Amino acid sequence: MADRRRSPEPLAWLLFSIGGTVAALLVPVLLVLFGIAFPTGLLPTPNHAHLLAVLRHPATKIVLLGLCVTLLFHWAHRFRYTLYDGLQLKEFSAPIIAFCYGAAVLGSVAAAYLLLRSY
Repeated sequence: MADRRRSPEPLAWLLFSIGGTVAALLVPVLLVLFGIAFPTGLLPTPNHAHLLAVLRHPATKIVLLGLCVTLLFHWAHRFRYTLYDGLQLKEFSAPIIAFCYGAAVLGSVAAAYLLLRSY
């Protein structure tokens, strides 16, 4: 039987769909809370100590890391296909893939470093 290499494309589409779902479910909630509800006084503003305690909790760090990683890979896949189909740059496939997913990996590593470094 011929040696077949498996394509990483299903993984890229999986990360794209997870990122889109996370973006659709969590980002609007964060925007409404921190962009509208707290600044306008619709909800009582949590004090600094309470927010700091929430952000220091390991589960919060994991959720924020997951949010960052999935959104970055969602961006990478969307931007890759925008360059392929929108700008018709299919002949530059390898550099586009390296740039898009490399940026997502570097951003994910930076997010992990910043979240794990914070106390």
